[in-house]
Amino acid sequence: MTTTINPYLIFNGNCEDAFNFYKSVFGGEFEYIGRFKDMPQEEGCNEMPENYANKIMHVCFHIGKETYLMGSDNNPEFGEVTFGQNMNISIVTDTKTEADRLFTGLSDEATITMPMKDMFWGDYFGMLTDKFGVMWMISYRKPQ
Repeated sequence: MTTTINPYLIFNGNCEDAFNFYKSVFGGEFEYIGRFKDMPQEEGCNEMPENYANKIMHVCFHIGKETYLMGSDNNPEFGEVTFGQNMNISIVTDTKTEADRLFTGLSDEATITMPMKDMFWGDYFGMLTDKFGVMWMISYRKPQ
């Protein structure tokens, strides 16, 4: 079994919008999408507010051979999610064309931190913060 790292993103109620956008960029289908209303109520746990019934409890889909992108809406009991500059999702592609395709797709309403370009360390690389506040690093590692 191979160990993998899978990004898990938590949103303030717009997880479904974000994941539909990411699915449009990466392709594929949701392997699982569950809503808070589908969760069994456990004894001793507070009931989820009614306005969260259709919010996303968990969603995931493949963005590579072994990598999933996963996410959910926050549990309102824990307060608002604060997006900060403490996480990037780094994706390394097999081709320059795929790196450009993903970067272009994620660029919709994004803040481009660094356009895709050849870098001094040898990769073709770019960075952006998408319209949902998630920071991405896209690179293509050229064969040596």
